[in-house]
Amino acid sequence: MHVSEVNERCQYADKSIFAGTISGMQRLKDHCNLDRRRFIHLTTLAGGGLALAFSIADAAELDGRSTLSPDAALPFEPNAYLQISATGIVLYAPNPEIGQGVKTALPMIVAEELDARWSDIEVRQAPIDASRYGSQAAGGSTSIPRAWDPLRRAGATARAMLVTAAARKWQVPETECSTQDSRVVHAGSARSASYLELAADAAALPVPAADRVWLKAAAERRLFNTRVGGVDSRRVVTGEPLYASDQRVPDMAYAVYVKCPAHGGTVRSANLAAIKKMSGVLDAFVLESNGDPVELKAGVAILATSTWAAFQARKQLVVIWDESSAAKDDWAAASLQSLQLASAEGPLLVAERGQPALAFAEAAKTVASTYQYAFVSHAQLEPQSCTAWFKSDGTCEVWAPSQTPQRAAKNVANVLGIEESAVTVHPVRVGGGFGRRLMNDYACDAAAISKRAGRPVKLQWSREDDMQNDYVRAGGTIALQAALDGDGRATAWQQHFVTFSADGKNPVLGGNLRAEEDFSQLLPNFRYTRTQLPWTSPCGFWRAPGASVFAFPLQSFLHEMSVAAGRDHLEFLLEILGEPRWLPPQQRNSLNTGRAADVLKLAASKAGWGKPLPRGRAQGLAFYFSHAAHVAEVVELSVDAEKRITLHSVTVACDVGPIINLSGAEAQCEGSVIDGLSAMLEQKLDYVDGRVQQTNFDRYRLLRMGVEPRIDVHFIQSDHPPSGLGEPALPPIAPAVCNAVYSASGQRIRRLPISEEGYSFKVALRS
Repeated sequence: MHVSEVNERCQYADKSIFAGTISGMQRLKDHCNLDRRRFIHLTTLAGGGLALAFSIADAAELDGRSTLSPDAALPFEPNAYLQISATGIVLYAPNPEIGQGVKTALPMIVAEELDARWSDIEVRQAPIDASRYGSQAAGGSTSIPRAWDPLRRAGATARAMLVTAAARKWQVPETECSTQDSRVVHAGSARSASYLELAADAAALPVPAADRVWLKAAAERRLFNTRVGGVDSRRVVTGEPLYASDQRVPDMAYAVYVKCPAHGGTVRSANLAAIKKMSGVLDAFVLESNGDPVELKAGVAILATSTWAAFQARKQLVVIWDESSAAKDDWAAASLQSLQLASAEGPLLVAERGQPALAFAEAAKTVASTYQYAFVSHAQLEPQSCTAWFKSDGTCEVWAPSQTPQRAAKNVANVLGIEESAVTVHPVRVGGGFGRRLMNDYACDAAAISKRAGRPVKLQWSREDDMQNDYVRAGGTIALQAALDGDGRATAWQQHFVTFSADGKNPVLGGNLRAEEDFSQLLPNFRYTRTQLPWTSPCGFWRAPGASVFAFPLQSFLHEMSVAAGRDHLEFLLEILGEPRWLPPQQRNSLNTGRAADVLKLAASKAGWGKPLPRGRAQGLAFYFSHAAHVAEVVELSVDAEKRITLHSVTVACDVGPIINLSGAEAQCEGSVIDGLSAMLEQKLDYVDGRVQQTNFDRYRLLRMGVEPRIDVHFIQSDHPPSGLGEPALPPIAPAVCNAVYSASGQRIRRLPISEEGYSFKVALRS
């Protein structure tokens, strides 16, 4: 069907609607009521080249526990676009880029199946639009798994249409044609044509049925598992305006927003008159909460001609807070109470199987320990910043560094009292997220200030704002007991988890330990009870939610068990894993014992597990399964008499399915290891009367350059569907370090951060 035919049928006089715009295609579909197949066909024509639509399925959750089956059949629908014309090949990256590399990796999936040369590809960030792209979010390491099937089929379908176009043009069988480097080749006649030359002819063809399109086998892939630089790397290092703080809008004012340091506090009074008289200040006013603290808390806004002027005025701001309903949380008191309660069973029985009491009664040996970890901040490099423009027509535009931009539109609409469709969110590159930017409170702040000011506003948080208003990783305490038989085999596991609850019913976000977590689920006798202490200050998902803290006690305790049994730790773990099998429910969140064993063996082999080492130097091994990824790590370190740890090397072994971008995958593993080391060393938030005490990096220290070890990363290129890699390499590092410290010194670490027990990191020795 040609554009002229559509125009005649739909009786449109304005042919500009067919200019190849996505919005134009959507309006045309809606007006003409074309069925799905015709609409896909139409989009291949209207742009003057080949434009294919594809859909990315929604993630069930953002914490890595998606129940998406690896074999799920995903629909082929007109949402996102692959475009080939005489001017080039354009691929759209629909998900937010937060440093995890998806703006490069997602288009690489299409390019691989398309058989396109990567240098021929132009990558563009897709606009935020659920009607066209489905879920556009970055969290839970779900971007690659959700996009894998639809993006592959999009590339393969385009390749098939280009081959058909060439075969018809040359009047040869399609089976005699092949593709490579953005060209279709007919070896028999030594003819070839570029995709750009064939685009118009391919656009005139019907979209082939899914069963007529073949996907590449692993051996046929050329682009995957190669090192490709990030598509924005040059723009990042040359300082192009990619981030939220770089945004500029005409007639824009600059704002800060001051909230009560204790969650739930409201404004009683403030010296607004004095602030308004200061140089560069345009206005100062109080905003009330909209009733949802995830969206808009009460506070004082200062509007100025520059960020500097706003910050200077803030220094003179005096606010009297009403804290009658504010948080009174105290970590020191909660920590002590948790340790006291952990020695007994909890009031809530979460799970029980087998006969744990009998197994403990008959045990040849038992092991018992209590572990604790502190609250921590996300501490992303870029403090919250957002530009919002509430317009006189009742619409709003937002430039937000959000991990959940579609949710941001809903949050902003709620605050402004307008329809969600009236909010346009422009995605910008995110200067670190780690789960913090799953929340969109900063965007709501900016939008509310803009509405009150009647002009565009760029809001800038300080580091202190970030630390005091974070949705932090919750602390917790877990008491563990295990039973061993006469042969040193694990027979039973019992745990009491002390966590926190804001509503008295459910654990805080990121503070829920599942009964199926880690190797305890493999033992025949198991009992799990839980205590929930009240906590008011906001908590949230932190990089590798749950796994980032639970790996430390669970994998450390497994090492205590192997030591008590007198067994080699690798041998002990492999015995618990047993025969290769999927654990129920055999979905994306299912551990495969064979894959777990394989990464343990690979990490041990590459690290030289068991090799002779000097006195005071040892290795530690840990595994963890999170976000559908199987990861094992071996740490080699030295410990001196002053508890100073020298990190020599970290060996990482991962099975996350096929590796798409090797350099990106390596970088994610290396970054996860460094982030995990940084968090376990000194990071801790103390709450006193509901207030965070560590409000900047002078008291909340990050890992410094020079102490990082050599990190060697190895991948098993399995045929399983890919999982994400932004988070899974973080959980094993803390237990691997602590297990190595025990082997080197005989001292067991049971509390994070390890600085609380007197440990520090020394400058690494490159050996």
